[in-house]
Amino acid sequence: MTEARRDLPQLLGEARRWFEDGLLAALEAGGVPAVTPAQVQLFAALDADGTTVAELARRTGVTRQTVHQAVRSLVAAGLLEQVADPASARQRLVRRTPAGRYAHDRARRALRRLEGQLAQRIGEEALDALRSALEAPWGDPPGRR
Repeated sequence: MTEARRDLPQLLGEARRWFEDGLLAALEAGGVPAVTPAQVQLFAALDADGTTVAELARRTGVTRQTVHQAVRSLVAAGLLEQVADPASARQRLVRRTPAGRYAHDRARRALRRLEGQLAQRIGEEALDALRSALEAPWGDPPGRR
């Protein structure tokens, strides 16, 4: 009896966890305060000059409350700060601190290394094909307006 093929969302989830585990290990080895995968996603969604909580919520697909909680944790860890938004007296920008910029640079280098390791394991051509497939416009999911 043959096993059924695993579905694509499961495979994509496992691939994402592979990258997250490697990234978190690299950050820990680099002396970056412990962060969660969700905090890493929020951190990566930041613009260099800062981003509002509302925009972070939109980019990450979570509620503002969830973003506020993650921001508070990352502020407490010394990786983020909140400052007045020069374009709006009512809003604040979330941006990286110097320690946060160090963590972001380490993360980018770690991801490049992980991609290199993946290329060695599955081949450069397969990695390029995977990237092309994921970068292609998929459109809205069927049944969604």
